[in-house]
Amino acid sequence: MADIRERESRVWTAPNVLSMLRLAGIPLFLWLVLGPELDAIAFVVLMASGLTDWLDGYLARRLDQRTQLGALLDPIADRLYILAVVVALALRDIVPWWVALILPLRDLLLWGLVPLLRTRGHSTLPVHFLGKAATFNLLYAFPLLLLGGGDSVLSTLANVFGWAFACWGIGLYWWAGLVYAWQVRTLLLQTVRVPRGGGRE
Repeated sequence: MADIRERESRVWTAPNVLSMLRLAGIPLFLWLVLGPELDAIAFVVLMASGLTDWLDGYLARRLDQRTQLGALLDPIADRLYILAVVVALALRDIVPWWVALILPLRDLLLWGLVPLLRTRGHSTLPVHFLGKAATFNLLYAFPLLLLGGGDSVLSTLANVFGWAFACWGIGLYWWAGLVYAWQVRTLLLQTVRVPRGGGRE
């Protein structure tokens, strides 16, 4: 048991390093898009983020390097990337502002449920498949929308496919949020049953 706790408390594992590198890419992306507007390089940064998002989970399973820090870093990196990218694209008038508001609004609502979770001894809920699917769609949508700002046929196709991924991603993002909220409701309705005799057998 102690060995399991020791493994889960590790910091410098390959998946954790990848998550840290992914987080470090956020200010780089913002600078590229909002500063010199080097969209092609920003696109590469986004694609690298999507690759490391898949790779850190794969390595954690393959190398048995699941850690408490990794379980925290991975969803934080996903949400910060989504927030940073959608705000940057809105500032560039590539996406409307309602898109930049509706995504973080869901996260704000879920963060509001954290104090309720803590009353049951939890700080987070397990990552749901819908949430991963939503993130997958959004991380594909934003690079395509970034490329879809031109007048060429390629830009037009990128814009069409980008909005298709974005619509699915936004829908799944909110659907996953409702699933998480329902899980919290179910958890709160559960009662702790104490065996007779003060809990001793």
